[in-house]
Amino acid sequence: MMPSNEDAYYVPTAPDTYLATELTQGPWSPGAQHGGPPCALLVRALDYVPSNIQGPSRIAKVSFDILGPVPVAEVQTRGALVRPGRSVELIRADLLADDRPVMRATAWRIRESDPLDIPRPDPAPPTPPDGIEAWTPTWGGYSESVEWRFVEGGFAKGAPASVWGRLRVPVVVGEEATPLQRVAAFADSGNGLSGMLDMHVWWFINTELTLHLFRFPASDWVHIYAETSLDPAGIGLATTVLSDRSGRIGHGAQALMVGPRGRQ
Repeated sequence: MMPSNEDAYYVPTAPDTYLATELTQGPWSPGAQHGGPPCALLVRALDYVPSNIQGPSRIAKVSFDILGPVPVAEVQTRGALVRPGRSVELIRADLLADDRPVMRATAWRIRESDPLDIPRPDPAPPTPPDGIEAWTPTWGGYSESVEWRFVEGGFAKGAPASVWGRLRVPVVVGEEATPLQRVAAFADSGNGLSGMLDMHVWWFINTELTLHLFRFPASDWVHIYAETSLDPAGIGLATTVLSDRSGRIGHGAQALMVGPRGRQ
């Protein structure tokens, strides 16, 4: 039985095993998950990988490789420490469906230092979300799990796009989403937000998502400034600048497969 839309993205059914709810559905097929929720679930698995680093540390770079469609069904996570270290370590998490890998996350976790006395020449933060009318989702599933506030552009309006978003639901029922989980769940939307083609006619599906973050967002709201570049050969690149209310927190990028719908 499918859990209620209002629960979360995932409901645990056994250790490291989760049943996806309808809120994970993506725009390309009702039976396939949007990339955001499984990215967030993999971040959760990475966070549970034990660390050899002495003192505080955090993930500074994470890459998600999409190995195949992620079904709206039961999935499992597996985490591992690939390269241990006292200051820097490489960790990995796999997402499986029917014992078949469908996504993989690889991350570098770096030790935090004592506070540094450095200048902060960041550009001004984006226009805040307060007072901006919320966008009403039109295709259900994942789109209904996010509160969207468009500063510029929007779905089906082409690139670039400037938009705030915050999750309406937790990643796993009964748990509060971590800052990195919130970023991962939202950042995968970059290619859709800055799409240059009609998604009813064309595929522009990302094969991966790579995030570089020098700090985590300080609140629930995350801002994306997204642009897409396409080649006539059907290969594209979506790039995002990620911010919170105080300014920039990092960047994201997605390699895209582009082509007419009905042929992948």
